[in-house]
Amino acid sequence: MASQHPAGGGTRARRYRSPRREQQARATRARIIAAAARRFLARGYAGTTKRAVAADAGVALPTVELVFGTKAELLKAVIDVAIAGDDEPVPMLDREWARRAESAAGAAGFAAVCAGQLAESARRAAGLTLVALEAAQADPDIAVVAAQLMAQRQVMAAWIVDGLRRRGRLRDGIDHAAAVDTVWALMDPALFCRLTRDRHWSPGRFRDWFADAILRLLFSTRGQQPMPSINPWSPRD
Repeated sequence: MASQHPAGGGTRARRYRSPRREQQARATRARIIAAAARRFLARGYAGTTKRAVAADAGVALPTVELVFGTKAELLKAVIDVAIAGDDEPVPMLDREWARRAESAAGAAGFAAVCAGQLAESARRAAGLTLVALEAAQADPDIAVVAAQLMAQRQVMAAWIVDGLRRRGRLRDGIDHAAAVDTVWALMDPALFCRLTRDRHWSPGRFRDWFADAILRLLFSTRGQQPMPSINPWSPRD
């Protein structure tokens, strides 16, 4: 009979997975992310330390460093969770909201789904994203994170434009690049913060305004695309 062990007589080590330990690890990660989000929003990037985050989360500093690495990587993880709304390793464009958007028959329906997701993500992540973008001027580590965030925004803007173009023709004089630039600008987290904080818009009002704005800016006003029946200028929840 052939030997069941590898040559040399050794035994192959098995990786033991403990559901309880994995649950504890996820809970620890969630506490660190929540504590870091509060710190970054209250103190900014420079004013936040991993030691303070560890103390707030009730863990040791080495735990924060083991799970997240650098402070810049910690902020990136916090922003990613805020954008998605959870810590699951699922890309934004592979999520349920994107499938709902793709199933929309017309441009108005597609824009409404995208605007709803954007407003919900911005409600959680816009302030944190601004922390990273503002700190990027002085810190090379967070500058890398800021570049990643800008690239993600570019990808999302292009995806929205591509979805709109499959459902209608852009107005004369606007090519694909100009359309992406338009949506990219409207997605600026600073714009969301200015309107919701300084002008006291609700996220719902921003959602409706964003959907209306991209349709009016990108499509002809001569009946090519139906405009939303809502009034984006009235306060909404």
